[in-house]
Amino acid sequence: MAHAVAAKPSYFDGDDVAKARGLYQLLGEDGTPLDEAALAKFETKEGRALARKMFEAMLRIRVTDARMIALQRQGRISFYGEAMGQEAAVVGSAAATKPDDWIVPALREAGVGLYRGMTLDSYISQIFGSATDPTKGRQMPCHPSDKEHHYVVMSSCVSTQVPHAVGIAMAMKIKGDKDRACFGYMGDGGTSEGDVHVSLNFAGVMKVPVVLICQNNQWAISTPGSGQTASETIAIKALAYGIEPLRADGNDVFAVYDAVSHAAEKARRGDGPTFIELLTYRVSAHSSSDDPTRYRDEKITEVWRHQRDPLRRAEVWLTHKGLLAKGEREALAETIEKDVREAIARAEAAGPPELGSMVEDVFEEPTWVLREQMAELEAQPRAKSPHVH
Repeated sequence: MAHAVAAKPSYFDGDDVAKARGLYQLLGEDGTPLDEAALAKFETKEGRALARKMFEAMLRIRVTDARMIALQRQGRISFYGEAMGQEAAVVGSAAATKPDDWIVPALREAGVGLYRGMTLDSYISQIFGSATDPTKGRQMPCHPSDKEHHYVVMSSCVSTQVPHAVGIAMAMKIKGDKDRACFGYMGDGGTSEGDVHVSLNFAGVMKVPVVLICQNNQWAISTPGSGQTASETIAIKALAYGIEPLRADGNDVFAVYDAVSHAAEKARRGDGPTFIELLTYRVSAHSSSDDPTRYRDEKITEVWRHQRDPLRRAEVWLTHKGLLAKGEREALAETIEKDVREAIARAEAAGPPELGSMVEDVFEEPTWVLREQMAELEAQPRAKSPHVH
């Protein structure tokens, strides 16, 4: 008589301390599967389409970031913060959201907006601050927003967005919204800000439908994780606030998707918040204004850049499963590059916003003081951008 075999315990079935200390992974660094049963969902017809979509979205971020950094070096845009090496954390979490959910990003989550439907034209126009920028050139670059897809503009003030995310989730609870959640992002450095701890405390007490995601890329500009916290992990901090902690490999897009989906489903059914640490690494500079070679060992960076690259890891698995053909990555990258270049050309050709837009959206009608100031400003000569032909 055959004996029943007990199912392998799931990471998500563990106690909270074990989850906070562990690291949920589905793929090894070389792209080999670590948990075939958990990966099986990505081999169904629907799952295969999702796996392809996530890979293409990660590649879109990689290609777009490279092109925008090149533009910044050419002086065509003023600032840029790329997400190189963190694409799996961005896309895996984006894929776990639903259209009615709200997104409150930090610096490196523009890819979440793009995944949810924000157009390249909207994103790139915002970086240029051109006439086609939905925010009319009023924000510094890398501050896109997309009202249609519930993507809130990021805040340059570190972690001030986290109370906003919890507040949006509280509003959902008060309104009685069903099957909705808010996703709030932060970096490892952001967890040292008081805003995060106030937010965790409120979210835990009020049991709001929020998923708080920390992209732990191990560097808060030039401050390493060891100088940021004495905590064993960042995820374990959630225990003090009565919030379930999860900790996943942020360079494994499938593990990220699973972890964030677990938290999202919990929030949508009214079972409260989750705090997720996604362990990754910032292989590039903090921003185009930064030189990381001045403060860190780039030999370590090279390990994360190549051996632990999230795109390569996913590509190996997808190729093995027949979801990606030989040479297809290069062909996809060429198509994305063409799309990005065309969006750049449109943004540059649009020129700057009209001067009068500076005083729009302040009052229903501009006051006499604003009208007087605008008349003086419009009388001044305007320099033409050297990049507009």
